[in-house]
Amino acid sequence: MKLSIGIVGLPNVGKSTLFKVLTKQQVNIANYPFTTIDPNVGVVAVPDERLRVLAEINRSQKVVPAVVEFYDIAGLVKGAYKGEGLGNQFLSHVRDTQVIVVVLRTFENQEIVHVENSVDPLRDLKTINTELILKDLEGVEKRLTKIESEAKSGKKSAVQDVEELQTVKKCLEDGKLPTASPELLSLIRANDRIRELNLLTAKRQIYLLNGRETDASEELKYGIKELGGEYIVADLVRVEEIPDLITKAYKTLNSISFFTNTEVETRAWTIEKGTKAPEAAGVIHTDFQRKFIRAEVVNYENFVKYGGWSGARQNGLVRSEGKDYVFRDGDVVTIRHG
Repeated sequence: MKLSIGIVGLPNVGKSTLFKVLTKQQVNIANYPFTTIDPNVGVVAVPDERLRVLAEINRSQKVVPAVVEFYDIAGLVKGAYKGEGLGNQFLSHVRDTQVIVVVLRTFENQEIVHVENSVDPLRDLKTINTELILKDLEGVEKRLTKIESEAKSGKKSAVQDVEELQTVKKCLEDGKLPTASPELLSLIRANDRIRELNLLTAKRQIYLLNGRETDASEELKYGIKELGGEYIVADLVRVEEIPDLITKAYKTLNSISFFTNTEVETRAWTIEKGTKAPEAAGVIHTDFQRKFIRAEVVNYENFVKYGGWSGARQNGLVRSEGKDYVFRDGDVVTIRHG
């Protein structure tokens, strides 16, 4: 499961600085030999002290963390939804990510020109979300026109799709984000025809307020919460690393980690909370899901307490779990397959 996060914002608000801060962290993973795999894509490890502990138990030759891909996306300007600036490129890149980190400038600095000639993060927040809303509205209207034709021909499923698309359209026309409504988000994720649109406004959002704590107004923080988003305050000029953002992004995606632990490799694998054993095994290798027999499982605390697989087995703590088992965060596993 690849986790991808787009860093967005207006020009000169600190997006590239954030990207540089994040990608200073080295990632020891064979699939990603360099921290930056593309001029605008950085691979960053999810901080997890459990990996080091597990690796020491088996003296593993290699340690592979869970990772997040961060995309440094070109600055957004008014009119991006209709192609202004690098609008089309910008919005297509955002669509390819799972979470959006919106960088808002809250600091004052006369030497760094703001595209609007003044620092007003609430205004910038509205500008960004308006562009996302207008782009999504364009896509919803096109899809609605197509499905309305199907509904008129008597296709029953299309009638429901029309009703639900109209609900989404009304939300966007009112200038609101679906992320502010759990009910609407559930509707979007349950409807295949709507989910296919990969709506920008339905992506989870984290707001990074670039400046000091005193620069971020309570009004701004409240506005972000109203949108269903979360925020982090960080002065990017002074901070050297921000693991809080990486961890929060990981949790925002409702992601958890399970581990495999051998002398060759200790590795963290990323899955969505609620994933059953065969699907989790498929993250390691597709054949493991197809030929799944069982998973041998020990929770992290017991694995560490009794010094690994041998000690856990001696104490009757290795469980044999079948296809209905739901993996939990921290499970240490061995997959048995045909």
